[in-house]
Amino acid sequence: MKVYLDLIKHVLEEGEEHTDRTGVGTRRVFGPQMRFQFEGNKIPIITTKRVYLKGVIVELLWLLSGSTNIKFLVENGVHIWDEWADEMGDLGPVYGKQWRSWENNDGRKIDQISEVLRSLKHNRDSRRIILNAWNVGEIEKMHLPPCHMMCQFSVTKDGGLITHLYQRSADLFLGIPFNITSYAILTRLLALYSGLKAKELIMTLGDAHIYTNHLDAVNTQLERNPYENPILEIDERDSIFDHKYEDFHIYDYKYHPIIKGVVAV
Repeated sequence: MKVYLDLIKHVLEEGEEHTDRTGVGTRRVFGPQMRFQFEGNKIPIITTKRVYLKGVIVELLWLLSGSTNIKFLVENGVHIWDEWADEMGDLGPVYGKQWRSWENNDGRKIDQISEVLRSLKHNRDSRRIILNAWNVGEIEKMHLPPCHMMCQFSVTKDGGLITHLYQRSADLFLGIPFNITSYAILTRLLALYSGLKAKELIMTLGDAHIYTNHLDAVNTQLERNPYENPILEIDERDSIFDHKYEDFHIYDYKYHPIIKGVVAV
């Protein structure tokens, strides 16, 4: 995870002070990139603090289900979306709807995840294998517009799957550690159900920022040496959509103590 630590150090040292929507204020750079290589069954996870792995996996299963209500998350003890839900638990047409039920202007609904899998199996040379959550026509209905907004997938000649994520807004202390692991697991899942092997996760960030109330926490992380990435094993199901939390097994996840931070809403 040196690439992550190098980025937060760069933002601390070179970033510009900036106002933001939340009113907290940030130090930020625009347009950095991180690349993570997959090595066997190892999975990229931040080790300089503990990442909430149950939250990562449960949220990913929720996204893949197509749901836009927090009921499933809450029932599984995950409360990361609570602040943005209405009294019924609804979030508007956020990620799940766009991933699984993007509405075309003729009324058709497009299951983007299924389309991505179909292309990864049968049209591997395509430059159009894209998963997009930024539906311009529905942004105003979303309680929180997508931060991790678009992926393009590419297949190498030796059957390796590369995921290139574009994230418009990147909270480097709280959000990005979560996003790294989430998209690494998604890459592993897509590879599993398309006969490929996960090769690389590339993350291009738009506004990459550290909130001013996280500066001390980030400095604490920079004092720590990262451990080796842990191993992830996934029980295979009939479909990518059939998974449960218990299907994901993390081994040898060694991490430094938790560092808490307040979410800017």
